[in-house]
Amino acid sequence: MEPLPLHSDRKAPSKPLPPWLKVRLTQGKNYLDLKNLMREQTLHTVCEEALCPNIYECWESRTATFLILGDICTRNCGFCAITTGRPTHLDWEEPKRVAETVEHMGLRHVVITSVTRDDVEDGGAAIFAATIRAIRERVPECSIEVLTPDFMGNWDALQTVVKAHPEIFNHNTETVPRLYRHVRPKAQYERTMEFLRRIKEQDPTIVTKSGIMVGLGETREEIHQVFVDMRANQVDVLTVGQYLRPDMKHLPVERYYTPEEFAEIKEEALALGFAHVESGPLVRSSYHAASQVPEVSR
Repeated sequence: MEPLPLHSDRKAPSKPLPPWLKVRLTQGKNYLDLKNLMREQTLHTVCEEALCPNIYECWESRTATFLILGDICTRNCGFCAITTGRPTHLDWEEPKRVAETVEHMGLRHVVITSVTRDDVEDGGAAIFAATIRAIRERVPECSIEVLTPDFMGNWDALQTVVKAHPEIFNHNTETVPRLYRHVRPKAQYERTMEFLRRIKEQDPTIVTKSGIMVGLGETREEIHQVFVDMRANQVDVLTVGQYLRPDMKHLPVERYYTPEEFAEIKEEALALGFAHVESGPLVRSSYHAASQVPEVSR
């Protein structure tokens, strides 16, 4: 989900931001230490590449979401700030460096995501699996969450990641079916639902997770139907956050949802049977991810 470009030079004049979307910029010792560590290890984070508004809070708490498979995406979604283009070669040493950094940070829960690599036959699934194994070997007590692309419906690639057995497997739905062509032109809503269903079919013990962003012109009825579809495909954890425009090249914000509306959406989703729901203006896929592990494992 696309965040607020508070630390970007790119300008996105749009509707005035409501007060509940203001974020305090705090670059404390932990933030600076983590930034230096990422550069030393030649690693990327989605926190930086996707311009996440929660980066200051999360990094000061020594939590981060690692972005593997490079920092160039082969897709050009209408909401995403990550650079689009022709990616470089795969870095097979990356899993080792991620594991070393996880150990250095003393993490108890880690989130691994990636750019989309449609240029690679398995979409990078083998490196996802290698990263999971490297972390397990080095920090066995650390729980692992992955947020993967759809691998273009390559179910063997999906199985490669499932067999590595992350505790939580996230694949974002992002928006309602009517807006897919506009928001995610190379993705398919039906494929996303099948992807989520197949995770559970291949390993029922894995916690499945998905998220959407609101403010792109969807209706509350459409949001509800997405939740119904997710539950029909056994999704356990849901995240809902406000879409924020990275710059003028990206889709405009149609409207800002209020905190009260996010609270209503959370209650609506919980009533459908989700084990855990994060719903709020600044909620993103991995926001408070570590706190979800014990709750969804009970």
